[in-house]
Amino acid sequence: MQHTWLYYTMQQDDLIGTSLGNYRVLSTLGQGGMARVYKAYQESLDREVAIKVLPPWYASDRNFVERFNLEARLVARLSHPNIVTVHDASEQNGHLYIVMQFVDGGTLKNRLDRLHYENKVMDLTEAIPVFSQLASALTYAHEQGIIHRDIKPVNVLLDRSGRPILSDFGIAKVLASTHDQLTRPGAGVGTPEYMSPEQCQGGAVDGRADIYALGVMLFEALTGRTPFLGDNYPALAHSHIYEMPPRPRALNPAIHPAIEHVILKALMKNPQNRYQRASDMAEALKQAQANTAPPVSYYNLPGSSIFNRPKPPMVNSQLYARYTCFNCQHPNKPQMRFCTRCGYPMNQCAACGNHNPANNRFCTQCGQPLK
Repeated sequence: MQHTWLYYTMQQDDLIGTSLGNYRVLSTLGQGGMARVYKAYQESLDREVAIKVLPPWYASDRNFVERFNLEARLVARLSHPNIVTVHDASEQNGHLYIVMQFVDGGTLKNRLDRLHYENKVMDLTEAIPVFSQLASALTYAHEQGIIHRDIKPVNVLLDRSGRPILSDFGIAKVLASTHDQLTRPGAGVGTPEYMSPEQCQGGAVDGRADIYALGVMLFEALTGRTPFLGDNYPALAHSHIYEMPPRPRALNPAIHPAIEHVILKALMKNPQNRYQRASDMAEALKQAQANTAPPVSYYNLPGSSIFNRPKPPMVNSQLYARYTCFNCQHPNKPQMRFCTRCGYPMNQCAACGNHNPANNRFCTQCGQPLK
């Protein structure tokens, strides 16, 4: 169904130049598997807005429409500086849409992709304020009884000052109530790289699932990759449920152990062992930052690279941290084809030299097919 929607939107976009309610559609802002986002203009209030339009088949399901409108009303009551403001929600000519605050600074995904392109990771002085504000937004929403269920970088908007603003509250819940797909390949609800173990198992979720996803995003921001890699839903779901994440410091030795502890606690398999409130995670992050001297970030030095960092001052196992075994986390020398501890294939890319998980078909750095 997602592929059908992508085909549908690529073949036609007759909404541009037309009006949905009081909003004149100007241009396309983005395309996802479950919706397309447009920039629009509301003449009555002389302001630009963002309109998320769902695929046409949802509007034909009257039960879904009722749930969608109910959830939109609940989300519209949220008032927090780090949660996108919902202005309106309606249906017109088979188009089910929700009107939101327009934020013009891109997304956290854009920011992380830009850093990755520059062979850098997010500096802690930038990451702590961003993730503390996101935690504040989640704490507020959870106190109102609203769980996001699909926390990921593309759903974090950034204004021009860098303030993070969470979007898409409520939509995942409505989709979940309509489609029992959480445990099937290609699930439309949630994003596999960021889904908590309980979501992957199709179980009941609460605010701690959002905290897990926040931990995944922090891991990614500070290391340049998500904890678990795979090219299909079952592989990622299996990793979230059964495998321990790699230690962040094995991927970026500049991460202080106290910060690593916060990340790993957020990523605990059992929700009872995670932070119980997002604000607890934010407080732990601030405490860890306050109690540690600012580390030297080898990634952000001139000429440094996520995939080719300079030698750390101390000669130890961190020297070959780039080639940490995906199976046992043992550091190996760059030329090793197999882990010297457990024999796990290092799966080195012939084009760029990057090491990949054994089941990857394409290099995670350059995208070249792996032999």
